[in-house]
Amino acid sequence: MTDIGTQAPDFTLPDETGTEVTLSALTGGPVVLYFYPRDDTPGCTTEALDFTALLPEFQAAGATVFGISKDTVAKHGKFREKRDLAVTLLSDAESDVCERYGVWVEKNMYGKKSMGIQRATFLIDADGKIARSWPKVKVAGHATEVLDAVRAL
Repeated sequence: MTDIGTQAPDFTLPDETGTEVTLSALTGGPVVLYFYPRDDTPGCTTEALDFTALLPEFQAAGATVFGISKDTVAKHGKFREKRDLAVTLLSDAESDVCERYGVWVEKNMYGKKSMGIQRATFLIDADGKIARSWPKVKVAGHATEVLDAVRAL
């Protein structure tokens, strides 16, 4: 995981419309990056809906929120539309950003090992530094906890 107080690894990724988003261009307020395994799966859907529900409060606190997974731009678009999501979803199809943030890990499910995204969230302050991180996120109540941390910055 990326250490608290260090510069957040910069990136440019396409959102669900294909528009490129560059982290270092987002100045003046905190940025929340939540990494999740896959679009339209139960935990990932709940997490996206929770962040969407709280998005006006994040925005009122000056924060921008992004969900990041390896899903394609097209899958992100369908997921946003199907679930009426307001959160911007970024496609890390090559998993470069996931690797730089330390969330691309070996998983072991039912004795079968595979690589995948470990659900994690990073709060980046207005100076582009990691202010807080949540490795191995449990979805219930997580978006509220992140909002509280944004407000405490």
